[in-house]
Amino acid sequence: MKKNILLIGGSTGIGYETAKLLHENHHIIVASRNQGELASLNVTHHKFDVMTDDLSELDLPEQIDGLVYLPGSINLKPFKMMKTEVFEEDFQLNFMGLVKSTKAVLKQLKNSEQASIVYYSTVAVQTGMPFHTSVAAAKGAIEGFARSLAAEYAPSLRVNVIAPSLTNTPLAGKLLGNEKKKEKMDERHPLKRVGEAIDLAKVTAFLLSDDSSWITGQVLGVDGGMSSLNVS
Repeated sequence: MKKNILLIGGSTGIGYETAKLLHENHHIIVASRNQGELASLNVTHHKFDVMTDDLSELDLPEQIDGLVYLPGSINLKPFKMMKTEVFEEDFQLNFMGLVKSTKAVLKQLKNSEQASIVYYSTVAVQTGMPFHTSVAAAKGAIEGFARSLAAEYAPSLRVNVIAPSLTNTPLAGKLLGNEKKKEKMDERHPLKRVGEAIDLAKVTAFLLSDDSSWITGQVLGVDGGMSSLNVS
């Protein structure tokens, strides 16, 4: 069955790969600041900035079968050097933008037989890592929110979270900017490589599909084994 799937922030990286995987069999709507690489795909694009715009003002279908919230940030600094404004900005982008987006399309999601919502967290919520205080706090809020939302709206909505480790996307460009940096980051993972956008896109597509119809309220670690294995 052809589904209406809304990607918030899907013009590059994981969002683009998800759209690429699904656009031939589903109606993909992408709301993002830029069209990016989407021009080559059969998708509907709306110019949208989650920090300033209202999602409910977009011309969206009356029924939405899948929602994926992709905007995120990577501000990695020692806590003593992190301004409180950074915490506020990270929380607004990662969490409050997600809440506002979900609330804006809740009616359309409930019009689906069983809509699937996919959010993104980080391995740094479960596994404490230095310099991750801001992003871990914001993403941790997502995990708690998602479980509560899943409980409140079961069985009409399914809500799941993907918690990746470092993934090779434009957002991670500073951390993977040259081969030496990438090799160092590869070695930190039990599977000896950082993630690729397609790794996360495939799991996103699975959670949006009917193949995952008995999965809700879960946080899936898609992280090369980093959260659960110690092979050093």
